[in-house]
Amino acid sequence: MQALDALLNRVSVPRLVEPAPTAEQREALFGAALRAPDHGHLQPYRFLTVEGAAREQMGELLAEAAQLQEGEVTEAMIDKARNGPLRAPLVVVVIAKLQEHVKYPKAEQLLAAGCAAHGILLAAYAQGIGAVWRTGDLAYSQHVAKGLGLGEGEEVIAFLYLGTPQKEPRVAEKVDLSEFVSVWPGKA
Repeated sequence: MQALDALLNRVSVPRLVEPAPTAEQREALFGAALRAPDHGHLQPYRFLTVEGAAREQMGELLAEAAQLQEGEVTEAMIDKARNGPLRAPLVVVVIAKLQEHVKYPKAEQLLAAGCAAHGILLAAYAQGIGAVWRTGDLAYSQHVAKGLGLGEGEEVIAFLYLGTPQKEPRVAEKVDLSEFVSVWPGKA
C-alpha cells in the first residue's frame, strides 16, 4: 500500500477477531511507531503488548479500577471494563514517558508519543490489520497505571486494539478541507 493511501483512507475498525498480527507484522507496527517525530531523540514512549490470558488479567485490573471510581458505579460499567480487552486478540498499551528537559517540554513529548500510536494505526491499516484507538477514564486511573507497572512520569495515552477485521472496514468519508484550512492573515 502506498503511504498516501494509508494516510488518506485509514479508518478505525472496532470489530476484531483472531488472528492477532504476526511477529513480522508487529515488527512493522512498532518500527512505524519509532519513526514518530521526536525532538531531541528522547523516545518518550514505550509499549506493552497484551494478548491471550493476559487480556483477562487486564480486564480484571480495569474492573477493579472501575469499582474505585467516584460516583455511581454499576455492574454494567464493571462488566464493560472487564470485557474491554477481550474485544481484540491483541491490545497494545501506549505509554508516554515524560521527562524534565531544558529544551523539550513535556507537551512536545506527549505529542511524540501520540504520533507513535498513530504510526501503529497507520502501519496496521497498510497491512490489512484492523485497529482502533480506545482510552476512556480508566486509561488515566492511578490503579491501572500501578497495575501495568508504570513508573514516575509515565502515563497511558492509548489502548490500541488490533486484530483481523470481522467484516470489511468502512470507507473513509471525504472531508471538505476548506472547513479546516485557511490562509493567514485573513482578508481585511
